[in-house]
Amino acid sequence: MILINYKIYSATFGDKAIELAKIIKEISDKSKIRIVITASALDAFRIQRESGAEVWLQNIDEFNEGKHTGWISAQQAFELGIKGALINHSEHKISKGKIAKIIKHKPKNFEIMCCVSSVNQIKKWTNKLKPDWILYEPPELIASKDKSVATENPEMIKAAVTALSKSKLLVGAGVKSREDVKTSLKMGAQGVGLSSAFVLSDNPRELLREIASGFDVII
Repeated sequence: MILINYKIYSATFGDKAIELAKIIKEISDKSKIRIVITASALDAFRIQRESGAEVWLQNIDEFNEGKHTGWISAQQAFELGIKGALINHSEHKISKGKIAKIIKHKPKNFEIMCCVSSVNQIKKWTNKLKPDWILYEPPELIASKDKSVATENPEMIKAAVTALSKSKLLVGAGVKSREDVKTSLKMGAQGVGLSSAFVLSDNPRELLREIASGFDVII
């Protein structure tokens, strides 16, 4: 899997979000790699409807329906065709208790990807909560222009994979090249996550082609 986090970069506002999503859909179809966009709740449904790409939310709350003004409902998202959410990103941290409630109350087949910043977090609490996916992102490498966990400490990826009890692992933070992907997969990860490397690229199609080539596919 490749996860592309739109964050709220202005490059993903309005029709620009659709243009990027169509590139993502094109590369996903050609490579047969599952590529998921995480988008703002304001845009997720429209992006998915107009591009055909798979879109998740960048955050979700523990309440599915009822008297909960302003909260984001996983059930409501699911009924609109949004099948997953990213939670606990370093830019939007939530408590372990909230994570547990989200996982407990989410609709069946709604996927949760929980961000962690260390192997210790995997060992101490995410193994107990059992999200579908873990996104491992050392915070000091997020949005790095010249470093990634794959180049700086690939053995930490292997350690994270070894620490898992059930969840599947993606690697993020500074991922921007074919070699980052190949190293991450070699260490046992099932994919990568990226954001600014794609969203802010002068040539996002070529950048994503390179990332996809790390899975040893020809596009």
